[in-house]
Amino acid sequence: MAAIPLDLLDRIRELERKVRELTGRANMRPALDQILHGDITIGEGGQLIAQTPEGVATFKVGQTPQGDWGVFVRRASGTRALTVGDDVLEEDQMIRIWSRDKERPTPILMDDAFSDRFLGRPMLPMQLHPTERQNTPQTTYQPAWWGSGPATHAVAEIELYTYANTGGGQVKVTMKPEGGTAITVAEYDCPAGTWTNKFITQPMHDVEFMQWVEWTVEHRNKEAGRDIETRLYSALYRHTYTPDEAPRVPTRTPTAAATAQQGTGPAVSETTPAEPKLLDSVRTTSGLRTIDD
Repeated sequence: MAAIPLDLLDRIRELERKVRELTGRANMRPALDQILHGDITIGEGGQLIAQTPEGVATFKVGQTPQGDWGVFVRRASGTRALTVGDDVLEEDQMIRIWSRDKERPTPILMDDAFSDRFLGRPMLPMQLHPTERQNTPQTTYQPAWWGSGPATHAVAEIELYTYANTGGGQVKVTMKPEGGTAITVAEYDCPAGTWTNKFITQPMHDVEFMQWVEWTVEHRNKEAGRDIETRLYSALYRHTYTPDEAPRVPTRTPTAAATAQQGTGPAVSETTPAEPKLLDSVRTTSGLRTIDD
């Protein structure tokens, strides 16, 4: 029998050991808990999903069942928390923060569905305050309610009640964007001897988000020696209900854009008209009936 050198056997054993070592390493699962360099791409209809042991998807990013691309965040309880996109309005990519109500979840903070530059929810009140001429005997227009503030939503909504004595009266509502001219939003007649209710809806045409807007509600008598009174029932900024309510986008200049972004309010100059004097106390006039009559 031929003699086998001892060093050859040693080398075979060493080779077998290394093969076993390499085979074991090949079967080991590498650590996947860090991404140190490079990006991860989710595409072609895929999603990245984080899921609780109970099967609740608390985070998803990628293409939604509606076909758009968005972000979807749920609480561990399963209720929605935040969505970007994931809506029937595929192209609008609305941002919405949801309530914790499990039976009827509601967006409590969102941008507008049909206007690209305004807030949707929450709705906010408009700044309108009574003046000392909320009741007036004048036959020329007098400010009954007045105020100003930044435009936060796409639509303004005002509801008024006016009572006029013999001869009737008229009411006019105007808005004046900062740096612009006054626009008549509504002007209408009020018959004598009854409360006239008027519901006014005005899209914020040619107004930027947070641009200062001044509002004035004026009224007058048609006959001298009579009285007219106008009461404000509600005044608020709200989101659009339909695409038709979306306001026109203003013609943008660098100066107008900078002013709207600063949101500093109207500048006071020598040409600024005097502000209507606000009502210090509730006035009563015997010639007028109360709204409850």
